[in-house]
Amino acid sequence: MKTQKINPFLQLQQETLTAWLFLAPALILLTIFVFYPIGYLLYLSFTTGSFTREGTEWIGIRNYLRLVVNPDFWQVIGNTVYFTIATVIPSLILPLIIAVLLNQSVALRALLRTAYFLPSITSLVAVGLGFRWLFQNQGPVNELLITLGFDPIPWLNSTLWAMPVLIILSTWQQIGFNMVVFLAGLQAIPQMRYEAAELDGADGLAKFWYVTLPGLRPTLVFTTITTLIFTLRSFEQVYVVTGGGPLNSTNLLVYYIYQEAFARFDFGYAAAAATVLLMVTLLLVYFQLRSWGEEN
Repeated sequence: MKTQKINPFLQLQQETLTAWLFLAPALILLTIFVFYPIGYLLYLSFTTGSFTREGTEWIGIRNYLRLVVNPDFWQVIGNTVYFTIATVIPSLILPLIIAVLLNQSVALRALLRTAYFLPSITSLVAVGLGFRWLFQNQGPVNELLITLGFDPIPWLNSTLWAMPVLIILSTWQQIGFNMVVFLAGLQAIPQMRYEAAELDGADGLAKFWYVTLPGLRPTLVFTTITTLIFTLRSFEQVYVVTGGGPLNSTNLLVYYIYQEAFARFDFGYAAAAATVLLMVTLLLVYFQLRSWGEEN
């Protein structure tokens, strides 16, 4: 009985066709909701006018040149950098400390982990309204300051103090998520490393520095990148609490894009600013993937 030989080229074609059939639903969804919007955003950044083809005029890189020479845009970039750095640092340090403490207390871990994580799943609009009430001129924070003998601070009306309110809000909301991620990373570190460090005479601080931090390197990279992206896309805090004021001192890049697009209807200019934000985000994702690749 002769065995029928299978044509390798035909088999490869069938496997390729099968793979594309399985990929088709995901590719269609990605094209509709990711690739096409990104492509249209890039196209829009080189135009001026409305969303319709008839009302759109191609102007080349003029929108990007406007970004470069616009002092308001650079003020917004400065605000965004300040807000990002001031939010990311405590959003990494505080959750790491909490996670280390919880990792040593199994009895309280479940309860406190849930309590710390709750802000991460709370609506930012609701949190923003709460912070706006707390930090208003006659709010509880100023009442506490007066009780302690200090002068009240015009938190939301001051170019100096309005941004710290947004930083506190964003840090408080991000702590829970990062804490859970750090806790998972701590539990993945082999216990034998700590035992070996104890045999070498390492104390608690030495074990943290030479065992815990190196073991958390992939987790630190992940939390750093995700926190950076979280702060870069911040919108609700500004919209609800400060509205970008006073004197544009709390205007962040996403809120600036919203204002240009839907308040001034300058869609091409807003698309150019959004493209800058997209490039920064893709750069951060690239660094994250590269770090993971080096780790593996």
